[in-house]
Amino acid sequence: MRAVLFEEFAGPVAVRSVPDPTPSRGGVVIQVGATGLCRSDWHGWQGHDPDIALPHVPGHELAGTIAALGSDVRGWAVGDRVTVPFVCACGRCPACAAGAQQVCERQTQPGFTHWGSFAEFVAIDNAGVNLVGLPAEVPFDVAAGLGCRVATSFRAVVAQGRVAPGEWVAVHGCGGVGLSAVAVAVAAGARVVAVDISPQALLLARDLGAEAVAASAAEVVEVTGGGAHLSLDALGSAVTCAGSINSLRRRGRHVQVGLLPTDPPVPMGRVIAYELAVLGSHGMPAHAYPALLGLVTSGRLPVDRMITRHLPLAGAPAALTAMDTTPGNGVTIIEP
Repeated sequence: MRAVLFEEFAGPVAVRSVPDPTPSRGGVVIQVGATGLCRSDWHGWQGHDPDIALPHVPGHELAGTIAALGSDVRGWAVGDRVTVPFVCACGRCPACAAGAQQVCERQTQPGFTHWGSFAEFVAIDNAGVNLVGLPAEVPFDVAAGLGCRVATSFRAVVAQGRVAPGEWVAVHGCGGVGLSAVAVAVAAGARVVAVDISPQALLLARDLGAEAVAASAAEVVEVTGGGAHLSLDALGSAVTCAGSINSLRRRGRHVQVGLLPTDPPVPMGRVIAYELAVLGSHGMPAHAYPALLGLVTSGRLPVDRMITRHLPLAGAPAALTAMDTTPGNGVTIIEP
């Protein structure tokens, strides 16, 4: 098959011919219909993820059709349309038994612990707890974002952030994760202020329903009349993490969604004085997808409007390596 491959961290990336994957006994091989290009993929290429072994094929947001089944797989058939959460669970550890597959103790992640979806085919283990069936009306490019950015934002806003109608939600960083968080919060009835330094990103956030835009925590506090009830760092930097915490009102909730290459200094004085809650959010289990898919199929969560670029597989290497130097807005979808 054709796949995007790199053999050294921060080194050359190219489309190569590599062996086709085969399914494990409990797994499947998916023919990739579409896959998202996420900043996490750039972190992996840079060498920020200790799980990656070289040579490597990145890609963790995917949708497609089942091409092959392992001998122990039941309830699925070749040709079924599916997506998967980027955290693929084992289904057997205590976390999985508690329904918290997103923090599975033996999790695997396509594009990190094994070769990913910047390819024509990708292997996924433990199909019974990780596959999510796709309604016919959800196209692959829309579904690809559900594997990471949209699902991660949905759980961060709804489950971890406990958003309530009428609350102010600040979203710091309006890339793919941030725009998803804006749309999810709007769908939940919240009032959203989008925070970014890119005028294009803020225009997209406005289009998705953000009531206000800002460039700093001080502006958020002013716009919201004292601070947001819920704030998310959707980018992952020392500046946006601190900005998110500093934009909260008393007893507000900060959710860290964006990955941080190193642990940043955190304004803990404000956390203590304002009795703030500081929470992490790490993907979403497959069993929680029906509520998200319901929002997508109803049109209340317009994922298609977040997609700003479609590229062939041959365009993935340049797009991946340019992520930290070329401003990007919205979601980029790769179609092998």
